[in-house]
Amino acid sequence: MKTIDEITRYYGPQLAKAAFELGAIRLSPREPFTWASGYRMPIYNDNRQFLARASYRALICDAFTDMLEALDFNPKNIAGTSTAGIPHATSLADRLQKPLSYVRSSSKDHGLGNQIEGLGRDRSYHGESVCLIEDLISTGKSSIAAVKAIVEAGGEVPYCLAIFTYGLDAAAEAFAALNPACEAYTILSYPVMLKTAVDVGYITDKDAEMLHSWREDPFGWGEKNGWPKVER
Repeated sequence: MKTIDEITRYYGPQLAKAAFELGAIRLSPREPFTWASGYRMPIYNDNRQFLARASYRALICDAFTDMLEALDFNPKNIAGTSTAGIPHATSLADRLQKPLSYVRSSSKDHGLGNQIEGLGRDRSYHGESVCLIEDLISTGKSSIAAVKAIVEAGGEVPYCLAIFTYGLDAAAEAFAALNPACEAYTILSYPVMLKTAVDVGYITDKDAEMLHSWREDPFGWGEKNGWPKVER
């Protein structure tokens, strides 16, 4: 049986190359992007681009399937975060023939007011195990909110699997503080993404250094490098 490290080493570079090809990950440390928050950042991630290719959707599903096997975790339910986690949760649930649900960022303000869709009439997981599928782990806030919503709905969610992570300390701290515990694993890590970007000639070693420094201080990086926050 493969370990999680072996799985990420195998799938990570493949996924990184696909992300560069489709524009799911864009790197521009010399002309940074302006995020919705107004901060200037050298990376932009949009994993919805993977939906354009059936082969890449299958690659992601293969990786998640292998990760569950490595974790010796056979969940009763698969849940996706709304909206970018839903298609990959769907692929995985179909592959494993498991019930599928998805978690909104907040409850609806109309109808039944559901935050989680795909449960029965009583809107409960009834103590069953759930694997949460996320597309990106940034600061971890949205993932943590989804985990808590599942727990409140009577689910046990020991693992959150995601496509990519920036590897920020804030995310690690947020997951470490969860009780009951939930561990996060991703197919592609930030260091593997950067190494692959250099290997394929997408960025230079100097660019990689700038991108490494961004992860150490993501919200101060722009100001330090001459790109102050854009006030909205």
